[in-house]
Amino acid sequence: MSGELQPILDRLASMERELGLLKDQQAIRKLQFSYGYYMDKGQYDQVVDLFASNGELHFMGGIFRGREGLTRLYCGRLRNSFTEGRNGPVYGLLADHMQLQDIVDVAPDGMSAKGRFRAFMQGGSHISRKNRNERLPLQWWEAGVYENDYVKEDGVWKIRTLDYHMFWQADYEKGWAHSEPYVGNFFKQTFPDDPGGPDELTERRAAFWPETPIVPYHYPHPVTGEPWQGSLT
Repeated sequence: MSGELQPILDRLASMERELGLLKDQQAIRKLQFSYGYYMDKGQYDQVVDLFASNGELHFMGGIFRGREGLTRLYCGRLRNSFTEGRNGPVYGLLADHMQLQDIVDVAPDGMSAKGRFRAFMQGGSHISRKNRNERLPLQWWEAGVYENDYVKEDGVWKIRTLDYHMFWQADYEKGWAHSEPYVGNFFKQTFPDDPGGPDELTERRAAFWPETPIVPYHYPHPVTGEPWQGSLT
C-alpha cells in the first residue's frame, strides 16, 4: 500500500514546493509595489522598514548601507527635499512611483530572490503650493529599471538590495523628445563629509536618453535558456 501511495505523496510534495514559490513571488511583488505606494506619499519611515537588516540602496553614484544609511537618505535627504521634513504627504506635491512589468525569480531554497521592475514616475508641484523646493522641476516625467535582490528574514520577505537605474527625466512641457541628457546630482562625498551622503561611492554612470542602455537581465531567455551576455551600455 505504501508503494502505491508514494507517487501521490511525491506529487503532493512537488505541488507544495511549487505553491510555496508562487506565494513567495506574490509576496515579493506586494513588497515592491508597497515601496512605490509609500514613496508616492512621502512615507519614508515605512519605506525603510521594507528593507532587511543588512539592506542597501544603490542610487545616484552611491551605496547606502544598513538601517543607518537608509534612514540617512530616505528620512533625511529625501524627506527634507520633498515633504518639508515630515513623514507623509504634503499639499500640492505629486510624486507617483509606478512599479510595472515585474519579473520575479525565487531561489530554489525559497530564501532569496531577484526581481526586475520598471519604474515610471510623474512628479511636480501645484502652482498654489507654498515652500516648494525650487531645485525640483515644476512638473516632470522620469523612468528607469530596478534590478533588485530580496531575502526572507525571519520568515518575511524584505528588500536586500534596491538598485535603481534611471534612464531619463524630462520636463512635462517639453517631453522626452526635446529633453537634454540627464546630468543629475551624483554624490561626490561619502558620509560624514556629506551629512546626507552614501556610505560608499561607485564609478557607475549610466548613459542617459537619448542613449538607450540595457540594464543586464538577472534571468536567462525564457525560451532559449541563454543567459544574458551583454553589458550595461
